[in-house]
Amino acid sequence: MHKQNKNSNMPAILIAMPAYNEVRYIDDILTAVLKFSENILVIDDGSDDGTSDNLKKYPNIITLSHKTNEGYGQCLIDAFGYACKNKYEWLITLDCDHQHEPSYIPHFYSEIKKNNVDIISGSRYLKKLDLKSKTPPPERIFINKKITNILNQNLKLSLTDAFCGFKAYRTTTVNQLKLTEKGYGLPLQLWILASKAGLRVSEMSVPLIYHDPKRNFCGSLENPHIRLRYYIDIIEKELGCSIDKDIEKYQSSSGERFYICQS
Repeated sequence: MHKQNKNSNMPAILIAMPAYNEVRYIDDILTAVLKFSENILVIDDGSDDGTSDNLKKYPNIITLSHKTNEGYGQCLIDAFGYACKNKYEWLITLDCDHQHEPSYIPHFYSEIKKNNVDIISGSRYLKKLDLKSKTPPPERIFINKKITNILNQNLKLSLTDAFCGFKAYRTTTVNQLKLTEKGYGLPLQLWILASKAGLRVSEMSVPLIYHDPKRNFCGSLENPHIRLRYYIDIIEKELGCSIDKDIEKYQSSSGERFYICQS
């Protein structure tokens, strides 16, 4: 059962962090997050670099451990399930690699208190918040923008950042979604299912932080062409139509071309 929030006016909120081989960052990130919450869940996704041993130093932090690496999406699915089972009303997710700034957790608290949406999604592109970060590789910016545009046009959303993992979810509504994608494409499945379910969405500005140009995706997804194809495959599967063959090219005011499914 969750600990009582220090602010009695707040609902029960769980902070959840997927972790795979984050021994370099885990102590710093947990120290920072503990300033804002005593209800913390770490999903250790089969780490073999010492992350698991480091987590043992934090007996008050809940840890779910995968014996093998099951994927980012499975970590989030497990977090949603844990939050719902233990009667948390909201779940805030952030990564363990210092690409999300824990000091922004209270900003999510402020938005949660408004009680008018089901998903509060951090956006690194809604408004520039300069923390003197390195610039992400161009293909990451391109893929994010392209996929975000495809989702917006097909779902009638107004997202600026489809992939940011710094989010807050109302657990009762998100747990109604049948999430199955175990990999990095889970956010795309979630956006489509959330839109079909009529969930209310807002975005909130968070800093764009990118500090490790050598940090990469696992295996074949390191190839940006394969990664983009993987994302499009998920979108096509969930929408039930093609965005490659049966498409209408949409000319935006900026001159960029992207695609709308023809159902």
